[in-house]
Amino acid sequence: MNEALSERLEKIESHLAHLEHLHDKLNEVVIDQAKALKKLQTYQQRLAQTVESMESERIKSDRSKPPHYQ
Repeated sequence: MNEALSERLEKIESHLAHLEHLHDKLNEVVIDQAKALKKLQTYQQRLAQTVESMESERIKSDRSKPPHYQ
């Protein structure tokens, strides 16, 4: 009986070690994805600002003064 318990405990410890390893690997993936997401958000914000600026310039250039104002 004692040997069966010992084997069972060893098997549980082995599974626990495997799960801890998987947890660490998944945590690394989550951290990498968070970094990538932050980069994409920053890029998207800069892109939105560029588009907004270009649109604003386009609108300003389309507003030509009527001939009697020139």
